[in-house]
Parts: sequence; C-alpha cells; structure tokens
Amino acid sequence: MNLESIGSPALWIGFVAFVLAMLALDLGVFHRKAHVVGVKEALAWSAVWVGLALLFNLGVWHWFGPERGLEFLTGYLIEKSLSIDNVFVFVVIFGALGIPSLYQHRVLFWGIVSALAMRAAMIFAGSALLSRFHWLIYLFGGFLVLTGVKLYLQRGKEQHPEDGAFLRLVRRVLPTTNKLDGEHFFTREQGRWLATPLFLALLLVEVTDVIFAVDSIPAIFAITLDPFIVFTSNIFAILGLRSLFFLLAGMVDRFRYLKVGLSAVLVFVGAKMTLIDVYKVPPLASLLVVLGILGTAVGASLWVSRKERATAAGNAPAPARGR
Repeated sequence: MNLESIGSPALWIGFVAFVLAMLALDLGVFHRKAHVVGVKEALAWSAVWVGLALLFNLGVWHWFGPERGLEFLTGYLIEKSLSIDNVFVFVVIFGALGIPSLYQHRVLFWGIVSALAMRAAMIFAGSALLSRFHWLIYLFGGFLVLTGVKLYLQRGKEQHPEDGAFLRLVRRVLPTTNKLDGEHFFTREQGRWLATPLFLALLLVEVTDVIFAVDSIPAIFAITLDPFIVFTSNIFAILGLRSLFFLLAGMVDRFRYLKVGLSAVLVFVGAKMTLIDVYKVPPLASLLVVLGILGTAVGASLWVSRKERATAAGNAPAPARGR
C-alpha cells in the first residue's frame, strides 16, 4: 500500500469547497421546500452522485496513475456497499418514531453534514496513528475480520435503535415531546422548549453513522493508507446516501444476502490488511474480489426474491368469475 499522499493543499481545499458547494446547492435550491422524494428523483440524484464519483475517479486515474485510481474505486465501492446497511437502520428509525416521508430528507441532510465532519476527524486520526504506529495495521485488520464474522452471525436479527439505552438517556436528560411540529427539531409547549421526534431521529441517524464508520473507515485503510483517497472515496459515498435511502427504502427486504456479502468483504479486507507485510494483494485483484462478492450477494438476493414473488403469485387464488 502507498504511504505517500497525493493530496496537496490545493486538492484538499478544492475538494472541500466542492463538497460545501454541492451541499448548499442541494439544500438551498433543490430541496428548499420540504417534499416527498419519489423514486424518479432519488434515481436521478443517485446517478448524479455516482457519476461525479466516477468522474473524480477518472481524474485520479489520469493524474496519479492506475494504482491510485483502482484504490479510489475499490474504497468507494466498499463504502457505498456498507452504506446500504445504514439504509436498513434508517428505515427502522423513521418507522419507529413516526417520521413521515415529507421530513425524512431534512433529517438525513443534517445527519450527513455532521457525519462528514466526524468522518474527516476519524480519517485524519486514523491516518496519523497508522503512519506512526505500523503495528496498528494488524490490530485494524483483526478488528475487521471479527466485525465481518459478527455481522454474519447477526444477519437475521432485527435492529431496534429506538429502544436502545442511548435514546432512553436522551429522553431523561432532554425534554421531549411525541408530537411533530412540521420540519422543526424543537417546539415550544407551555413555555418550554421540547425536542420533537425529528430531533430524536437526527440523533439516532448520527449515532448509527458513528457505529458504521468504525467498520467502514478501517476497511478503506485496508485498501490504501493515502488519507486523501480514503477521505474522498468515503465522502462521495456518504454524499449519495440520502438518494440511496429513498431509492432502496421500499425494497430493503429484497437484499437478504447483502449482509452475508458485506461480512465476506470485511473478512477479506481485514485479512488483506493483517497480511500486508507478508503478501500485498494487487489493487486490481482487490477490486475484482470485492465486485465478485457483492455482485454474487446482490444477484442471489434479487433472484430469490423474484422467485418467491413468482411462487406467491402462482399460489394466489384466482378471482371468482361472475355468473
């Protein structure tokens, strides 16, 4: 893995400026008024974010060589795939707290803004630690392998973040109400400011992202140690998370084998990281392995779901004919 970063100060400033401009455009122009994000809009925005990431990837490939280009693409693919797991949890959070589709984009927008800052801090800290303490590579690799095994063992368990200790603690410390007040995070009742379910959903989204970041960031460090590649691939995947949510929220049940695939990816990159001083897996081989695992998981999920729907349709009673 390359230790020397391609990120000059000008590249860092330019990329951060690009991210801030896209966020301002998103909130200030395209989502200035609260509205339900439909499948067509979500699909269009997903295409925009994926297209921008691929264009950026072409730039990295052209200016810094194919190895760095493959590192970015592999890191982006891993982070994008792991972010799908966030979608499962977000669906549960919004359903449990009764957040209507009209206001879900607002929660996700501010949740992702805070996630960008948090992940930047984690990436810089991780990069500094790995550059100073090489032995941490083995610790990170072992952690990823254990995380992959844990994800596989817990693949069938339902998650209920709304019933967790964190939200119970928040409700004890912070005055809350069960009533929504439009798109406001706080409302005033009887002279008191109370947090609405929208704010509780925002907190849970942020905590969920922290938990997933603990897995996803070391996974990209298993591909490259370049903080600029880690940061940009991570951020591009996070920026497209909102559109991915609205695109997949209605069909998360169809991806039944996705967690199996993600667990296999984490075990692979963890083993790759642990054995880095014994054998270096070429970037192209890493990309092909990750693509193969995820493609198999998604393909098997869609095939089984389609087969079950066809079976259910065939077993449905025929409508009665009128006399």
